[in-house]
Amino acid sequence: RSIQGEATRAGSPCTFVRLAGCNLRCAWCDTPYAFHEGATRSIDDVVEEVERYGCGLVEITGGEPLLQPDARLLMERLLASGHTVLLETGGHVNLESVPPGVVTIMDIKCPGSGEAHRVDWTNLERLTRKDEAKFVIRDRQDYEYARGVVERHALAGRVGAVLFSPVHGVLDPRDLVAWVLADHLPVRVQVQVHKYIWGADKRGV
Repeated sequence: RSIQGEATRAGSPCTFVRLAGCNLRCAWCDTPYAFHEGATRSIDDVVEEVERYGCGLVEITGGEPLLQPDARLLMERLLASGHTVLLETGGHVNLESVPPGVVTIMDIKCPGSGEAHRVDWTNLERLTRKDEAKFVIRDRQDYEYARGVVERHALAGRVGAVLFSPVHGVLDPRDLVAWVLADHLPVRVQVQVHKYIWGADKRGV
């Protein structure tokens, strides 16, 4: 249990369920331990622990959570118990299995990640006004790429929020803000709040 560090609910108390395993290797990944660490647990066990925290907001994250075959069942159980459920996904796994009540935060990979070629573009058609699209931006090239995607796919009218996030410690947020303002983009600049509170390498926050 911590606070949400990103997206439109930044600052809100939130319980995180981090699922292990990812088949991407983004250059700026800040959770490489999720590639291999973790323990096998039952859905009942996970839901019971979430309930003990007494927090209405829950985020399923990873790794890439949709690689877990029981991720849908976990999300359904959490929704049924009255939680608001967020899903943080890399956007390369088909979103068809995501329950309708879940808020999907889709990370659209930019060239600086090294994984831009892996995006499943059909997933954009599955996003709705309750969902959010996120771009993690490393440099001006990434920014121009993200701007092009936002414009070509009319993302601002498709999702509830389009998020531009500078790679922490690499791109100065002030530069990103200047670019967004100069281009009058309908996006929200966000920083990873938890890294400013606890530091970039702190786990479990």
